[in-house]
Amino acid sequence: MLSAGNSTPPTFFLTGVPGLEAFHIWVSIPFCCLCTIALLGNSTILYVVITDSSLHEPMYYFLSMLSTTDIGITVSSLPTTLGVLWFNARIISLDACIVQMFFLHGFTLMESSVLLAMAFDRFVAICNPLRYAVILTNSRIIKAGVVIFVRMLIILMPLLLLLKGLSFCGPNMLSHSYCYHPDVIKCSCSSIKVNCICGLVALILTSGIDVPCILLSYVLIIKSILSVASPEERQKAFGTCISHIGAVAIFYIPWVILALVHQFGHKAPPYIHTLMSNLHFLFPPVLNPIIYSVKTKQIRKAFCRLFPNTD
Repeated sequence: MLSAGNSTPPTFFLTGVPGLEAFHIWVSIPFCCLCTIALLGNSTILYVVITDSSLHEPMYYFLSMLSTTDIGITVSSLPTTLGVLWFNARIISLDACIVQMFFLHGFTLMESSVLLAMAFDRFVAICNPLRYAVILTNSRIIKAGVVIFVRMLIILMPLLLLLKGLSFCGPNMLSHSYCYHPDVIKCSCSSIKVNCICGLVALILTSGIDVPCILLSYVLIIKSILSVASPEERQKAFGTCISHIGAVAIFYIPWVILALVHQFGHKAPPYIHTLMSNLHFLFPPVLNPIIYSVKTKQIRKAFCRLFPNTD
C-alpha cells in the first residue's frame, strides 16, 4: 500500500488512540456521546432560531452561523474516526484526505470568521446601540455570510491544491483519525517549504487577523461599559458578552495549543497529539450550545417553549 513518488496514488494510515488500540470500541462510546451532544445541541439552536420569530435578530443569525459551522466540523471528522474505532479502517487515499481537509479546515476557518462577526455585533450593540438596526441589516448579514465563505475558499484552496504536487514515499502514518494539513505534509518526501509558507500565511490571514480584531472590539466594549454610571447597566452589558467570550476561548485556546504541539512537540507522547486534536475539534461544538443556552435568556426561553414542562 506504500507509494513511490507520484507513480501510484498515495495512501495514508490513520491513527486511533495510541496505546489503547485494544479498547477502541470503549473509546468510541464517549466519542459518540460527545458527537451526539454536539449535533443535537447545535441542531436545536438552529431550529429555535429559524422557528422562533423573537430570535430573528442579528445576534441570533450569527449564532445560527456558529451552530452550522460546529455541525460541519463534527460531521467532517466523524466518518473516519468511527471507521478507525469501530472497524480499524485506517487506510485513506490522498484525494479522500483532501476532501476531508476541505470540509474540516473549511468549517474551522469559517468559525473563526463567525466569531469575529459576532464580536462586531456585540461592539455595535453596546457602543452604538441607537444605530444597531441600521448597521446590521438582514442584507448586510447575508453579505457577511457570503464574505465568510469566499474568504475560506481563498485561504484554503491554495493549501489543498499544493498537496497534489507533493511526493509521498511512505509509510504515510498520520497522527490522528482524520486528515489534518500539518500532519499530512510531514509525510512528504519532497520539499514542503512552499506548503509551510502558505500554511503560515493562511494562519496569519485567519487567527492573525481575527484574534487582534476580537481583542480590539472588547477593549472598546469595556471602555464603553466603564463609562456607564449604573452598576446594573454595566452588569447587563457584560452579561450579553459572556457567551461570546466563552465561545472564543474554547475555540482559540485548543487551536493554539494544538498548533504548538505539532510545531514543537515532536518528543511529546503520541496520545498528547490525539488528546489536543480532539479537544480542538470536539469542545467548541459540544460546549457552544451549552454556553448559549445557559447564559442567554432568550435562548433559554426558546428552549422552554420548544420543550414545555409536562408537569
